[in-house]
Amino acid sequence: MGSLDAALAWLSALPQGSLLAVMALLSAVENIFPPIPADVLVAFGAFIAARGGHSSVPVFLAVWLGNMAGVAGMYFLGRRYGADRIQRRYKLGTTGRADQRLQQAYERYGVAALFLSRFVPGLRAVVPPVAGALRIPFPGAMVAMAAASGIWYGAITLLATRAGDNWDALKGAIGRLGVWSAAGAVVLILVVGGVIWWRRRGGRPGAA
Repeated sequence: MGSLDAALAWLSALPQGSLLAVMALLSAVENIFPPIPADVLVAFGAFIAARGGHSSVPVFLAVWLGNMAGVAGMYFLGRRYGADRIQRRYKLGTTGRADQRLQQAYERYGVAALFLSRFVPGLRAVVPPVAGALRIPFPGAMVAMAAASGIWYGAITLLATRAGDNWDALKGAIGRLGVWSAAGAVVLILVVGGVIWWRRRGGRPGAA
């Protein structure tokens, strides 16, 4: 925790303009090096900005646009070099054939699979390079991932701006947000999969 505490202390000493730039960079780097606790650092940056009386809008935009820059970069790296090479090079931390699982999900659910996967811990970081490696059209992939990123960082920014002076409560809320978002994504995947299965059976009990 020492390095995290030092990073938080450093963030708290930054002027507003520099803080926004650092938050954008952190949210971009999250796509390249997932072990960085970007969510906590971004939440703390938003927390500091809110305590200084600054609007949450530039905070959100800096984080969201920074994250999407990282997403686009990893998409094109995956498209050029392949998902396996990118996962090994950047140690994205997944086991098994994440690219095959995501490809199967994409074939079933389309770009909705990219959107939902961005909420699943251990999978969200591999979505951009795998999407590129699978040659999923860039506009559709970016819209899906931008929507997921907007919801995620919008929620973090909202929590940070409403946390008052209670940083410990905000940290707990960020942790719960991760759990609930992952659970919600899994439930939606199961629901969509069940609907598709039902339709393929003809929507009738006992249908062949």
